[in-house]
Amino acid sequence: MRLARRTGLAEEPQLERRALMERAREYTGLDDFGDPWFEQPFRKLLEAIHAEARLNAAGRWAAGKQFEKVLHDRLWAQQWFDRHPEILARPLPHPVIVVGPMRSGTTRMHRLLASDHRFTHLRSFETISPVPRPDFRHGGPDSRIVLAGRIMRVARLANPRTLTIHPTGPMEPEEELGLLVNSFWSTKHDAQWWVPSYGRWSERQDPLPAYLQMARLLQLTGWAQQASSLRPWILKTPQHMLDLPALLKVFPDARLIFTHRDPLSVVGSAASLAWNQTIIYSDHADARKIGEEWLRKTRLQIDRMRKARDDIPRSRFIDVHYEEMDNDWRAAMRRVYDFIGFDIAPALPAMERYQLRTRNLKRHPHRYSLEEFGLTPGRVLEELGDYVKTYGITSDAKAAASRS
Repeated sequence: MRLARRTGLAEEPQLERRALMERAREYTGLDDFGDPWFEQPFRKLLEAIHAEARLNAAGRWAAGKQFEKVLHDRLWAQQWFDRHPEILARPLPHPVIVVGPMRSGTTRMHRLLASDHRFTHLRSFETISPVPRPDFRHGGPDSRIVLAGRIMRVARLANPRTLTIHPTGPMEPEEELGLLVNSFWSTKHDAQWWVPSYGRWSERQDPLPAYLQMARLLQLTGWAQQASSLRPWILKTPQHMLDLPALLKVFPDARLIFTHRDPLSVVGSAASLAWNQTIIYSDHADARKIGEEWLRKTRLQIDRMRKARDDIPRSRFIDVHYEEMDNDWRAAMRRVYDFIGFDIAPALPAMERYQLRTRNLKRHPHRYSLEEFGLTPGRVLEELGDYVKTYGITSDAKAAASRS
């Protein structure tokens, strides 16, 4: 990127809010970004990037492209809503939402459920690009699939470990993280860049507008998929741990699956994921700071989840432990299906196929340790030991030194 700029092949990225929004208007020929609430987190994120992130040349370029893409998507989304008002009339009935700390088995649960054709789910290309291009036609080619493949190839080249930690492909089931990023909201930014001031500011805000936009984008996605609006959505992202009250305002009839895992693994794995992304974009990442931040964020996620659960009827949620899924995933999923009220038998063959496919996606184990992030099992359990006791979580300090 430095060479490209010196030779005039690439411009210095413009990381200024007004300039980025004006360029998006010029590129699309549109001027309605929807609810202007998104400008608040966008402003705070840009401030944190300038003050804290210390991005390298590739990081600045990637940030600029990411911001441009979100702004284009917001403009195109409003155009779709104006063209097709029936999109926003689509119901989103009683979704099943997987809620758990980052790295607690939410992806496995989500993808097993997404194997069942009786549910609707996002695919990876749809969370990377939540909004179809203006020339999209039902039944025709979708350029977002090609773009997602390119982005994943670049990510693999930049740091092959990122797709080992979270294996995926353009058509694989994926979480709705990109739909929250559409409002410049979510811990995706904390896991991608060192922007702690943005994270702390976000934790003090009411995220309801971001969740309302997420719901609108789900309606758009269902319309683009031509999926039945009667099929429940399968949703999940660790961001919901922080935002359960807003989530339940938008989806008041949701059924919740809470996943739990040994915090020694959760914190170490989350720090490793954040580290392996941050080092792509910055040459100054500090492993110890990242470890401290993800211990703090994990504690906050758990505290907020526990507080919000007090107001949720017990009939609306179920708890599933990581070890339970490891030991006998079929028995665990039968328990989940009893809770949902579905017969699991029609879904089991597709779940078996997912298990085979995921082995091919994840060829190498994710290795990490707490110590590489300046943490110890004793420190983590001192802060999160009450979570272990309350939910009967098995914690193994000896095994924490090297997890997969």
